Amino acid sequence: MSDQIKFIVDNLNKEPFRKNYNLITFDSLEPMQLLQVLNDVLAEIDPKQVVDIREEMPEQTAKRMLSLLGILKYKPPGNATDMSTFRQGLVIGSKPVIYPVLHWLLQRTNELKKRAYLARFLIKLEVPSEFLQDETVADTNKQYEELMEAFKTLHKECEQLKASGFSTAEIRRDISAMEEEKDQLIKRVERLKKRVETVQNHQRMLKIARQLRVEKEREEFLAQQKQEQKNQLFHAVQRLQRIQNQLKSMRHAAADAKPESLMKRLEEEIKFNSYMVTEKFPKELENKKKELHFLQKVVSEPAMGHSDLLELESKINEINKQINQLIEKKMMRNEPIEGKLSLYRQQASIISRKKEAKAEELQEAKEKLANLEREVSVKTNQTREFDGTEVLKGDEFKRYVSKLRSKSTVFKKKHQIIAEFKAEFGLLQRTEELLKQRHENIQHQLQTIEEKKGVSGYSYTQEELERVSALKSEVDEMKGRTLDDMSEMVKKLNSLVSEKKSALAPVIKELRQLRQKCQELTQECDEKKSQYDSCAAGLESNRSKLEQEVRGLREECLQEESRYHYTNCMIKNLEVQLRRATDEMKAYVSADQQEKRKAIREQYTKNIAEQENLGKKLREKQKAVRESHGPNMKQAKMWRDFEQLMECKKQCFLKQQSQTSIGQVIQEGGEDRLIL
Repeated sequence: MSDQIKFIVDNLNKEPFRKNYNLITFDSLEPMQLLQVLNDVLAEIDPKQVVDIREEMPEQTAKRMLSLLGILKYKPPGNATDMSTFRQGLVIGSKPVIYPVLHWLLQRTNELKKRAYLARFLIKLEVPSEFLQDETVADTNKQYEELMEAFKTLHKECEQLKASGFSTAEIRRDISAMEEEKDQLIKRVERLKKRVETVQNHQRMLKIARQLRVEKEREEFLAQQKQEQKNQLFHAVQRLQRIQNQLKSMRHAAADAKPESLMKRLEEEIKFNSYMVTEKFPKELENKKKELHFLQKVVSEPAMGHSDLLELESKINEINKQINQLIEKKMMRNEPIEGKLSLYRQQASIISRKKEAKAEELQEAKEKLANLEREVSVKTNQTREFDGTEVLKGDEFKRYVSKLRSKSTVFKKKHQIIAEFKAEFGLLQRTEELLKQRHENIQHQLQTIEEKKGVSGYSYTQEELERVSALKSEVDEMKGRTLDDMSEMVKKLNSLVSEKKSALAPVIKELRQLRQKCQELTQECDEKKSQYDSCAAGLESNRSKLEQEVRGLREECLQEESRYHYTNCMIKNLEVQLRRATDEMKAYVSADQQEKRKAIREQYTKNIAEQENLGKKLREKQKAVRESHGPNMKQAKMWRDFEQLMECKKQCFLKQQSQTSIGQVIQEGGEDRLIL
C-alpha cells in the first residue's frame, strides 16, 4: 500500500498535474479533495471531465466517473458484492477504493487517453429495431456505421504513419533538399545544353540518345512483364495442383457415395441456387437499383438551402401526423378479418426473414468450407515442402487405422488385467471386513463369558492397565529429563536478565530524555499542521479563483478563434465576389462580342428585356380580360338561369308522367292550365 501511495504522489507531482504533495499531505486529504484529485486525473485523460465537484451532485459525479471507468475497461477487484461497495466508496470518497483507481490510471495514462479519444467515435448508439423500420432512420444509421468504419481505417493509417517514423520536419527537410537538387540539375542541364550546341550534329546525337532511352525503358518494361508472367505461371501451377488435389478428394468421396445421397445433395443445391436466383438476388438487385435511383435523384437536384430544408421538415412532420391519424383510425376500426390477415402477414414476414437468414448462413458456411479446403490444400503443400511427408490417404490411412486397432486390442487386454486386479482388491477388502466382524463377535463372546463368571471388563481393564503402566514409565522418564532441563534453563535466564538489566540501564535514561523531546516535537507538529491547514485553505480558495479566471480566458480565446475563422470565411467570400466583379468588368470592357455576351450584366439586361416584353403582353391580356369580364359574367349568369329553368321543366314533366290523369292540362300563351 505504501509503494502504491508513493507511486501516486510521484506521478501527481510531475507534469501535467504539479500538485506538490508528499506522503503525509496526500494521506491527510479529505474525501472531497481526494475525489477532486481523481476527477483531475480523469480530466487529463478525457477533457470532457473538467468539472468542479463542489458544484455537482455526488450521484452525478459517481455516475459520470463509473461510466468513464467502464469505457476505460477498469475492473474493480472482487465479485458483485464488492461492486456495490466499490460504488459506495466512490460516492463517499473512500481511500481503499480511490487509491487503486488512481494507481491504475497513472500507470497507463497515454494508453487510456487514446482509448477515451476512440470511445468518443467508436461507441455505437443502439437504435431500437422498431425505429429502424423507417427508411430515413435506417439510411442515417447505415451512414453512421459507414462513417465509423471509415474512421477506423483512417485511424489505423494514421497510427501506421506515426509508427513508420516519418515526421513533418524530416519531410520538409527532404523537400527542401529535393528543391535544391532540382535547381542544381536545372543549372547542370543548361550548362550541358550550352556545351552540346557547340558540337557538330548535336540534334542527330540527341535524337539517337532519346531513342536509346526509349529502348531502355521498353527493355525494363518487357523485363517487368516477363517477371509478371512468371509469377502468373507459378500461381497457375499452384492453382492446378490445388484443383488436382480437390479432384482426387472428390473422387475418393464419390467412390463410396451412393446415387441416392448424391441425388439428394444435388437436389438441395438446386433448391438453394434456385432460391438465391429467383428470390434473394432479385430483391437485392431491386434494392440496389432503388438506392441508385434515389442517389441519382439527389445528385440531379440543385443545392438546397436552409429554408428548403425547413420546408421539407415541415412536410415530413405533416405526413407523419397523417400516418399516425390513419393508424389510429385503423386501430379504432379493429376489423377481425384484417387482424387475422395481419397475423398471417406477420408469420409470413417472419418465415421469409428466417429463410433469408438461413440462406445467408448457408452461403457463409459454403464460403467457410471453400476457405478451409483452400487452407487444407495450402497446408498439405507446406508439409510436403518442409517435411517431405504427405497427408495420409487411401491405403496408408487404412494401415494407420489397422495399427490403431492393434493398439486398441492391447489396450483392452491391459484394461482387463487392471479390472482383474480391482476385483481381487475388492475380495481382499471383503475378507478384511469379515475378519473384523469375527473379531468383534469374539470380543462380544468374551464379554458375555466374563459377565457370567462375575469379572466383566477384566480383559479390557487388563489391557488398559498394561497400556497405562507403559505410559506412566515413559512419563516418569520425561519428567526427570524436563526437571533437569528446566533448572538449567532458569539459571541461564536469570543470568541473561541480570546482564540485560545492566546493559539497558543507560539506554533507559536516554529513552526518558527522548520521550520528553518527542512530546515537545508533537506539540510543535500540531501547531505547524494547524498553520499548514489554514494556509492550504487560503491557497485552495485562490486556486479556485484562478481556475475560474482561466476558464473565462479559455472561453474568450475560443470566441476569438471562432470570430477569426468567421472573418477569414467572410474575407474569402469577398475575394470570390471581387474576382467575379473583376471578371465581369473585363468581359464588359472587352471589344469581343462573345465575351460581352458571356458577361452577367448582358445576360441580366437580356433577361430584363424579355421579362418586360412578357409583362407588356400579360398587361394587355389583363386589360382584355377586364373589358370582357362584365359581359361574360352576365352571359354566364343567364346560362345558369337557363339551366335552372330547364331543370324545373324536366322535374315538372316527370311529375306529370308519374301522376294519374285527374284533369286536363291546356297550354295557352306559354301557360299551363288544369281543367277538372
